[in-house]
Amino acid sequence: MVDGAAGRWPLACGAHPGHGGFPARIGLRTPVLVHAGLEAGRTAPGLPKAGEAVTAAGEEAATQPRQIGRAKRCRFGHRRPLDRDRQEVGQALKDRVGDAYVGKGEDVWLQEVRNFATDAMMDLIREDLKLLGIEMDVFFSEKSLYGTGKIEAALESLDAKGLIYQGVLEPPKGKKPEDWEPREQTLFKSTEHGDDVDRPVKKSDGAWTYFAPDIAYHYDKVERGFDELIDIFGADHGGYVKRMKAAVSALSDGKVPLDIKLCQLVKLFKDGQEFKMSKRAGTFVTLRDVVEAVGPDVTRFMLLTRKNDQGFDFDLDKALEQSKDNPVFYVQYANARICSTLRKAEEAGIASDDAALADADLSLLAAPAQLSVARKLAEWPRLVEIAARSNEPHRVAFYLYDLASDLHGLYHLGKSDKGLRFVNESSQSATHANLALARAVSIVISAGLGILGVTPAEEMR
Repeated sequence: MVDGAAGRWPLACGAHPGHGGFPARIGLRTPVLVHAGLEAGRTAPGLPKAGEAVTAAGEEAATQPRQIGRAKRCRFGHRRPLDRDRQEVGQALKDRVGDAYVGKGEDVWLQEVRNFATDAMMDLIREDLKLLGIEMDVFFSEKSLYGTGKIEAALESLDAKGLIYQGVLEPPKGKKPEDWEPREQTLFKSTEHGDDVDRPVKKSDGAWTYFAPDIAYHYDKVERGFDELIDIFGADHGGYVKRMKAAVSALSDGKVPLDIKLCQLVKLFKDGQEFKMSKRAGTFVTLRDVVEAVGPDVTRFMLLTRKNDQGFDFDLDKALEQSKDNPVFYVQYANARICSTLRKAEEAGIASDDAALADADLSLLAAPAQLSVARKLAEWPRLVEIAARSNEPHRVAFYLYDLASDLHGLYHLGKSDKGLRFVNESSQSATHANLALARAVSIVISAGLGILGVTPAEEMR
């Protein structure tokens, strides 16, 4: 059983792309969603196909609701241009409370505004997820760890293993900050589980560090019986990897592996120019804008054509282009081309259902181009296994593009060589063999697209 979990993703509406770890300059209203995309489409979409049970969970950082509440309160009467999400939530809040909080202190309005804004943003999150075809099993709020004894329980588990102690950390490497001073803190012996230095879990003033609730969050997962965990962090959280892996190793006695995926930035291009985004100017594109412009299938496939730790230039024009340079079109066109061929064969009275093609004499497939397609098809089972084991769905996207390329190449060879045409007018046996090969390609393309959460196209419109 595999669990996927987000890192510390900000929920602040219109948060700067990349802030808090979101790997995109496409200005998602809720950076927490990248994690969702990874569970259902970017990191481990092949796991269910490979026989694993997967639970997808999105985490809400505890500090964000308070920031959202203050931000919404400050938006009353604000004249800077706002994105439509903040306009909708802000207007809804104003319709509800009017001017009741104007001139009042935080003790009067913060709690209600925070709760209202957070609930509204979570509704928008769910709408975006639905639009992209992503379903989360669990939404987890970090604030639920505070005041419930869960953080204490996690640290007590580590303490019972002799991994918690009182100590003073060495000064930071490089130039020492002016305000740094040696202070005794509660520390976790993360170095015993592969980290570079021991990490503080409680400050000298008794407050928890950011790391403490993260330990508790993963402790909850270990206790619930997950035997593999997947975290998705932004590239700027690379320094968090070793400490988090050390924590999970310590909590599970080394029995539960934690795979952490670092996601790089996605740049958005339009008309050959990078779309410059600015919170201050209110100029940015949300993920919803992208999905509405090119569709959920195109969005998902395009984002999966790069390994998560590689940067990606998302060109809106290319995403809609009908050419070989557009990978999603190229793959979909291959499947649509096969479906069209099978329909035409049926119309010509040639039995081309799966039962009829199962009896085809495949020994007739002897041309190099045909054998190339057959060899590529033979790679599929192993490819799925490797992609699932490594949590790398881009392997599936790459494979589908290569398979489509082989299919298109075979199709074009048939224009000059009648023996390679899918429908061979001079030989019914050759026709069945050719159609069986084409049908096999369609089955694999459909399965691969299904793993990526993309609907196979049976015709191009």
